[in-house]
Amino acid sequence: MRIAVVTGEHGFQEKQFDAVFESMEGIQFLREDLDVFVDDPDQKDYETVVFYNFHRPYPTEAQAGAILGLAERGQGIVILHHAILAFPEWDAYSEMCGVDDRGEFGYYPRQTLQVQIADANHPITSGLTEWEMGDETYTMKSAGDDSSILLTVDHPNSMDVLGWAREYGNSRIFCLQSGHDDVTFSNPNFREVLRRGIHWCAEK
Repeated sequence: MRIAVVTGEHGFQEKQFDAVFESMEGIQFLREDLDVFVDDPDQKDYETVVFYNFHRPYPTEAQAGAILGLAERGQGIVILHHAILAFPEWDAYSEMCGVDDRGEFGYYPRQTLQVQIADANHPITSGLTEWEMGDETYTMKSAGDDSSILLTVDHPNSMDVLGWAREYGNSRIFCLQSGHDDVTFSNPNFREVLRRGIHWCAEK
């Protein structure tokens, strides 16, 4: 399957980040800046688009059109780590994320988390067990009852929900708060959850 990985406005460890997707058998990925994605002639052909960008506070008209077009066409959408905080003043994106107040947040690097499985029957989390992982955490409002809560954590410096699934328009959405740097990128459980999320969003 072909996916796009959309970045911009936030630095990251590019080689280590790319290695996550390179490890996923059967997935071909193209990483590109959001402004390049907007004009990508293959935009409609990606089965899932992973957002890992940090544009704020609003999208441009072209950016908004490209993102909303995915939902209209029913392409899968994964919102990863700091992309959950992108476009805090854009209501449509907040609905995609399932969090209506994303403007105020705190962040804490190098935290140690015990990630818990909240729904053992969902395809993204089925068969997985609790694991320990280092990552950057956010303190902010968590997804609510209108989302399927998949991963949780009990940590004073973290939002309660780390992974959740929902629908917006004609698309499946998977939001994963995890994913700051290679400490997380190299974690096999993180990789597996992300891989499953990409496939689930594409209805594979």
